[in-house]
Amino acid sequence: MLAFSREEFQNRVKNVKAKMEERGIEVLLVTDPANMCYISGYNAWSFYVHQMLVVMLDEEEPIWIGRGIDQLGAQKTTWLKRENIIQYGDDYVQNEIKHPMNFIANELIKRGQGNKTVAVEMDNYYFTAKCYMELNKSLPNASFVDAKELVNWVRIVKSENEITLMQRAAKISEIGMADAIAKAEVGIRECDLAAEIYRSYLTGTEEFGGDYAAIVPLMPSGENTGACHLTWTDRKYKEGDAIILELAGCHQRYHSPMARTIFLGKPTDQMQRTADIVAEGINKTLDFIKPGVTCEEIEATWASVLRKYGLEKESRIGYSTGLNFPPDWGEHTISLRPGDKTVVKENMTFHVIPGMWFDDFGFEISETIRVTKNGCEALANFERKLFVK
Repeated sequence: MLAFSREEFQNRVKNVKAKMEERGIEVLLVTDPANMCYISGYNAWSFYVHQMLVVMLDEEEPIWIGRGIDQLGAQKTTWLKRENIIQYGDDYVQNEIKHPMNFIANELIKRGQGNKTVAVEMDNYYFTAKCYMELNKSLPNASFVDAKELVNWVRIVKSENEITLMQRAAKISEIGMADAIAKAEVGIRECDLAAEIYRSYLTGTEEFGGDYAAIVPLMPSGENTGACHLTWTDRKYKEGDAIILELAGCHQRYHSPMARTIFLGKPTDQMQRTADIVAEGINKTLDFIKPGVTCEEIEATWASVLRKYGLEKESRIGYSTGLNFPPDWGEHTISLRPGDKTVVKENMTFHVIPGMWFDDFGFEISETIRVTKNGCEALANFERKLFVK
């Protein structure tokens, strides 16, 4: 079931350990499921309970620690030896007296790691304040530091194998978006369109199927299109509605997000003008992206188009994307915005989303792109315009 070779996983461990050594980290406790998957291959819907991948400088292979009923899943999806897959009992699950971090701390002590410099992923969705408190209590001789997205930054440049999975996800995006646009009609319910979107995106192609995306379909409509993160209701679409669709094809946990906007009926002059400006802006921005430019220079290219028309946009226009689990397909590293001086490199991948959102309407076009040797390429091939029905 491994998506990559054992050698690729081992090279990832090597790169993670190199970053650990640079920062004086002896033990890295990984709780972000995307980072766990990146290093070990572990892929299961078990992140609602506490689990951990432990990377130690003085041990060749990481260890996975998780709930007992999930250890078989770890055996099936990781490259780790059986003895490095360790389970805690179900009495640790949601118990006011016992906590999984107590069990994990004891494992570290047994392995001689109880007095080391230990990094934890302090700012992610899956590591709680309680986790930190229990680790501190159970490992009094350890020195705790913030991992600061260490693994996320190692993931930032994709291998050719990762790019292949994202290209497959992009093909699913193309098919799914075309189906969604075709089925968006006056009189159908938002929830029925959402159901069709799930069917199409999970079916995928004859060659490869789709996976569940880290974010549900975002599809605000009508007067709500200025609220970009709304999902769906059971409201029926009506004449004069705009519909924003921000969706992602996903294959083996790798994503290719894409957004397009539909108008049911004759678009207002304001909507069409905004669509034309956004299309011009994203096209100019994509033409600018290449290795060696900075993320803030990319955003400035987009902003220069807006200034011509007396407009501005405060929020970022993109971020790194790829491997992920709910609730987000972003990698929490690079942002395309002023002040981000990260230098773009070949095989970085971004979701470029220069949408415009106002109080009473919004418009989005977005692309997932791969930075190439001399420029960039959109992973999906889909027309950039306002789709009128």
